[in-house]
Amino acid sequence: MTNLARLSFAALSFSAVVVGGTAFADTPVERGSYLVNTIMTCGNCHSPKGPPDVVAGKDFSGGLRFTEPPFDVTAGNITPDKDTGIGTWSAADIRKLMLDNTLPNGVQIVVMPTGFYRILLPSDLDAIVAYLQSIKPVSNKVPDSIYKMPVSHQIFPGAEKPIDPTDLNDKVKRGFYLATIAHCMECHTAREKGVQDFQNAMGAGGQEFPGPWGTSVSRNITSSKTKGIGNWTDAEIKRAITQGIDKDGNHLKPPMGYQYYAHMTDADLDAVIAWVRTLPPKE
Repeated sequence: MTNLARLSFAALSFSAVVVGGTAFADTPVERGSYLVNTIMTCGNCHSPKGPPDVVAGKDFSGGLRFTEPPFDVTAGNITPDKDTGIGTWSAADIRKLMLDNTLPNGVQIVVMPTGFYRILLPSDLDAIVAYLQSIKPVSNKVPDSIYKMPVSHQIFPGAEKPIDPTDLNDKVKRGFYLATIAHCMECHTAREKGVQDFQNAMGAGGQEFPGPWGTSVSRNITSSKTKGIGNWTDAEIKRAITQGIDKDGNHLKPPMGYQYYAHMTDADLDAVIAWVRTLPPKE
């Protein structure tokens, strides 16, 4: 069985647990692998790029650099390497970073979308930790982060606590869960002085992302038929998510992780699309 087949089988197994209510489930590492390598796109930031793909053998060993006036941050090495990664961290240390935005030494970080992760099912959070502790250690020292002002930790509305497992039986609520841990609105909601207006501008896009691709601007993904994706079919939205091709056949620019979403199950993609359809139109 190929790695992709294993990922797909793992995801389908999880669906059987949630939707069918049976006792069958993935192993934690299999579930964690599916989440980390698809919907959460962890490697999109935490892996060095070639370009265009991850440098062979360097997955999760640190990657993108984010430079803004108050910060100079490089995505960390999250492999179990004891000298340059998180090999000396406990499972509790990893959970604390993901939920509370805090490193083992007490420093709060910036850029990583931890404000979306408190919604995680405890079992999914444990699965992510198990997977990260299982991957190959890679020695790769990234530059220390520089912070010139205090770090804020904005929690995404609805992500304040773990989702009720029974909500995952509802397609739209399941889509909200998946889109939240995918931190879609981290990019698709504009910032004003570092704060995102989820109340009035959620999904309206407008953030700029400079990179080797030039500068891309996150698009409006609300249900607006003129400015958003209200007149796109589900198939067109799915193609944009998984292949980076819009309704008119134009190729979309990174940094959206199309190559990761391409390995999601159809059921998970359909759930995400069902929730995105509920976003009020923003013009």
